[in-house]
Amino acid sequence: MAKIMTIAPEGYYIVGGVLAITISGTLLLGGHSWPLWIIFILIAQFFREPVRNIVANVDDIVSPADGRVVFIGRATSPANGKESLKISVFMNVFNVHANRSPVAGAVMRSQRFPGSFFNASLDKASEENERHLIEIDGKHGKIACMQIAGLLARRVLCHTNVGDTLSIGQRYGFIRFGSRADVYLPLNISPTVALGDSVVAGITRIAAPTT
Repeated sequence: MAKIMTIAPEGYYIVGGVLAITISGTLLLGGHSWPLWIIFILIAQFFREPVRNIVANVDDIVSPADGRVVFIGRATSPANGKESLKISVFMNVFNVHANRSPVAGAVMRSQRFPGSFFNASLDKASEENERHLIEIDGKHGKIACMQIAGLLARRVLCHTNVGDTLSIGQRYGFIRFGSRADVYLPLNISPTVALGDSVVAGITRIAAPTT
């Protein structure tokens, strides 16, 4: 079955505006307007968002983003200061940039942190870049999800608030252009992915309880 592809709501005005400029340029420039169409295609592909049927086991923790796993290891959770299992996913400009909840649960905290715009593939981006934290209380206990801006990403959008209930794989945010998503999990959780693995938001299992 073919994937149904749509434009993310965060890109409606941008894609629409670029399309209007492209059409106007075509009317004025004719065949010389091809660079405008290339720009439009690039912008449209960035804001594309496939419709996904989320089917996940309640014991699983799924990826919060499309991209590549760039970090797996222990780190201090920014939500509670406890040592945690941290898994990081880097999104380049060609990935879908919608973020999805890795677990089902209630949102206990939602906080934005101002910061810098280092390359999001670097470890220091987790602590120094512009970012937004949510803490979710679910079956596995409290976990933290961090949306992190990158070198080109200057806008982190979080659409959930304290008191909201998220289902596993539910869309809760978006980051414009290359960026990163970190998940901090209790130490009784083990990773099911390896460094360099490609993952899909809401679909790929990245961790599960230790048996």
